[in-house]
Amino acid sequence: MNKLKLKSMLEQFFLEDIGDGDLSTQALFMEKDYSTFHFVVKEAGVFCGKDVIISGFSILNPDIDVTTYIADGEKVEPGTVIAEATGPAADLLQAERVILNLVQRMSGIATVTAEVVNLVSDHPARICDTRKTTPGLRMLEKYAVRCGGGFNHRNGLYDAVMLKDNHISFKGSINAAVNEVKAALGHTVKVEVEIETRDGLREAVESGADIIMFDNRTPQEIAEWLEDVPPHIITEASGGIQKENVADYARTGVQYISLGFLTHSVKGLDISAKVLNEQGGIESEFITDVKE
Repeated sequence: MNKLKLKSMLEQFFLEDIGDGDLSTQALFMEKDYSTFHFVVKEAGVFCGKDVIISGFSILNPDIDVTTYIADGEKVEPGTVIAEATGPAADLLQAERVILNLVQRMSGIATVTAEVVNLVSDHPARICDTRKTTPGLRMLEKYAVRCGGGFNHRNGLYDAVMLKDNHISFKGSINAAVNEVKAALGHTVKVEVEIETRDGLREAVESGADIIMFDNRTPQEIAEWLEDVPPHIITEASGGIQKENVADYARTGVQYISLGFLTHSVKGLDISAKVLNEQGGIESEFITDVKE
């Protein structure tokens, strides 16, 4: 993860939330008021977001003492304490909502990715994400996919070519689109072509595509059509694939399975911030869990 980019993102998120000042903490706390937060997991899953916790508190107050107990990608159970932060109460309270929003979402993505990876563990197919990410959070969401054992598809429009049905329609044919792209770009850029018919597959192969995506095809169709794909071309399946049928796609022999639901409709992992009292016990639980 790019920590410089993370710092910039967090600063913007805090500015959005705090604005000109936190009215609640300004009215209730003085600089000398200190407290300790424990971040506690409330359901089983895979944790992701260690750098968010460390950098988030540091941005608001570098003197906040943060200890993390769980590494990104580790499995957690209800009651697991993932981190502890001690410092001025006002700074802790201003930071916790933004930090938890991100950590809950990232952990939710890592958790569902790990579940899907496990479903296809008997096959060589790799699970990967798509560009169906939350605007502004792509770096974090794609990092979470990796923490769950998945792989990243292209990061954006800038690092690989994917010729979809609309690109091909505008250019008239797969062959014309591929040839024009290859003539314009350098040799290090991969060209992926989305196909929906067997004739389209054969045209993509003949045109020199580097990657072929079987879009909204059944496992049976993919298994049959793979006979037309030379070994040097990478294959991918996408569209209409869910947890219930992902193993069927993996059995076809396709190399990658890209899943939009890993990021676009994931449920955050339930995590809370709990403050300790002077005796070291749990005093109260702030309303910061995923149900808020």
